[in-house]
Amino acid sequence: MARSKARALEALAEIRRYVECKLKLLVNEDKTRVAPLGKCEFLGFNVVGKRIRASEKSLKRFKLRIKELTSRSLGVSMEFRLSKLRSYCVGWFHYFKFGFLCKEARAWDGWIRRRLRLCYWKMWKLPRTRRRMLIKLGVEPSAVKLASRSRKGYWRLSMNPLVRYALSNAWLEEQGVPSLSELLIVFRHGDQAKV
Repeated sequence: MARSKARALEALAEIRRYVECKLKLLVNEDKTRVAPLGKCEFLGFNVVGKRIRASEKSLKRFKLRIKELTSRSLGVSMEFRLSKLRSYCVGWFHYFKFGFLCKEARAWDGWIRRRLRLCYWKMWKLPRTRRRMLIKLGVEPSAVKLASRSRKGYWRLSMNPLVRYALSNAWLEEQGVPSLSELLIVFRHGDQAKV
């Protein structure tokens, strides 16, 4: 936070000297530099204009962790998967909630729900199981074969209209799927906003 690059370099030298000599700590060269504020990352945040935003690196880590938790080859029950996913999403949100936009939250919610539809579809491996579950969740028996017998991949079928109708957002919410947009609404407007 200096007026010129020369002054910033002087401040960096002073701080480095203080940290290394007085505090006897090592300065991490990878994380220490003089740069415009918009190009600096601090504790997972960037300053963009007048806003604080989660850095690209933090968002990539978030996406990678969600992919791990919703991996279709992860051999755990859906209850365990959803509890881990819920605790991770809520914790991540509460750390990065400042500067989080509504449209970003809705986009993340849609992607997470699609990942979970993929998990359910994989879990219902056999066509007869898929048929039974789709009928149980309200799909017309005459239309079920359009999805249950499809040879398309799990990711593609997670966007199938029948699968989306059966595994609706409301149904997924009942199962305990976290919603970043709801967390954001409660954070900004309080509990009364959900009513």
